[in-house]
Amino acid sequence: MLELTKKQTTGRYAEICIRVPIKQAGKIAEATKSFLRLAGHEVREINDEGEELFSVEEVFPNRHPGKLLRGARVRENLTQAQLADKTGLKPHHISEMENRKRPIGKDVAKRLAEALNMDYRILL
Repeated sequence: MLELTKKQTTGRYAEICIRVPIKQAGKIAEATKSFLRLAGHEVREINDEGEELFSVEEVFPNRHPGKLLRGARVRENLTQAQLADKTGLKPHHISEMENRKRPIGKDVAKRLAEALNMDYRILL
């Protein structure tokens, strides 16, 4: 059963709460966001404390796996040659991955992540 409540929050906007069955909450939330976007409204996520949430892309617009690989390697105080030795990769392949000239596949990401003490999914 849907239950609508309306509470005025400012002179220009109203807060609308919808109470729905928990099993349908995710679908209804996504449908509502899609509807609002189609109507030309910006939809922002808010956490339980009322703080606006941002996507990784918004916070780190130039993020790419090569930069993350280089940062993790520097954090671990390793050269490209040392990382290559630890992972069984060629040093020039490490360089190409860091410079966006070679993609990082899942198997390679796992080897790199193990050597760099990180989660491999960050490099994908």
